[in-house]
Amino acid sequence: MRRTFALHIMQFHQLIHQSPGLEQLRQLAAADRLPHANLIVSPAGTGGLPAALAVANLLLCEDRQGTEGDTSCGRCRACRKTSTTVHPDLHFAFPTVGSKMTGDPFLPQWREALKESPYQEANDWLQRIGAENKQGNITREACAGILRKLSLKIFEGKYKIMLVWLPEHLGNEGNRLLKMIEEPPERTIFFLVSERVDLILTTILSRCRLTKLNAPTDVELATALQARGIPAPAATAAARLAAGNYNLALSLADSDTADSHGPRLLDWTRACYQGSPSQLIAWTDEFAKLGRETQKHFIRYCLHFWREFLLLSVTGNQHNGVRLPAEELASATKLLPLVDHDQLAGITGILSECAEHVERNANPKILFLDAGLRIHHLLRTRLTSGAPTPADTAQSAAARA
Repeated sequence: MRRTFALHIMQFHQLIHQSPGLEQLRQLAAADRLPHANLIVSPAGTGGLPAALAVANLLLCEDRQGTEGDTSCGRCRACRKTSTTVHPDLHFAFPTVGSKMTGDPFLPQWREALKESPYQEANDWLQRIGAENKQGNITREACAGILRKLSLKIFEGKYKIMLVWLPEHLGNEGNRLLKMIEEPPERTIFFLVSERVDLILTTILSRCRLTKLNAPTDVELATALQARGIPAPAATAAARLAAGNYNLALSLADSDTADSHGPRLLDWTRACYQGSPSQLIAWTDEFAKLGRETQKHFIRYCLHFWREFLLLSVTGNQHNGVRLPAEELASATKLLPLVDHDQLAGITGILSECAEHVERNANPKILFLDAGLRIHHLLRTRLTSGAPTPADTAQSAAARA
């Protein structure tokens, strides 16, 4: 079960890390000098949405704290309302499904989603609202709703704020918002929070102040996970795999079998190298009993392992910067004489195919038995082609790995 947050993240001290770009937004908001159109860009799951919420909360706070007024009080009427996303001057737009759908009918689910995980990704949100395999979009009707809401007078606060999450889903409908973004009513602030700036209309980009937020470091992720009650070893392992994505790190840390991915990969690698049908079938039968999410996490770990293996190989067996635990690092070092870069490219290609097929609910027994046989063929290619590595030495190294 995914661990949830006690409250919506609405204040800066609740964020898992402080990006330099965010500090600029914070200071501008504290001085009431924030531009009216702000585009915040950060990779998926790394904190763009909670960062925008924290800045919005500061703008609306009625009793700002600190010598520079850069901290919201958390107690005033405005803070209490923003903490549950019901402030009448804080509006939201986000992807939905359906050609004429707006976000208004989904506001209860939106508030619940922010309470559970403000670091959510697009797929998490779309699955929550029953999108299944449908594409999310921000429709013409949703744009009309944005214009209507921003034409209203300010109810309570100093500002009227429109937070558009994932504006890349606007498509050409974003042109309907250009005049409002360029010349909004007085004391109106736009926050456009994006993961893919390359998919946003250039006409929108040219009208916004761009702020790029860095992803959290592994240490920051692990610290945040431990603060949620996750044991240090699991938190460290999840942070290492998530590469800054806190949403993914939570999912990885909550996996019941997260700690077993390393040994499971090494067992599979041995079975693949040796090519024993009985070993491959036995491994595949056990693996097929795991849930689909655990299978996806395992593939992600495999890709991480082989990426770190590549780093190890190109740096001349230098361990600095290789993000693997000691036991798996030792195994990767022993595999160096066995796997060249061409073989590595083939293995990662097979794993990427597996990830795609798992998403499509492929039969795991057939899928991973076939993958194991293909990897076996790749691992034995150098030996059958007369390469200089002796078979007995290679097999011995594989066994030690």
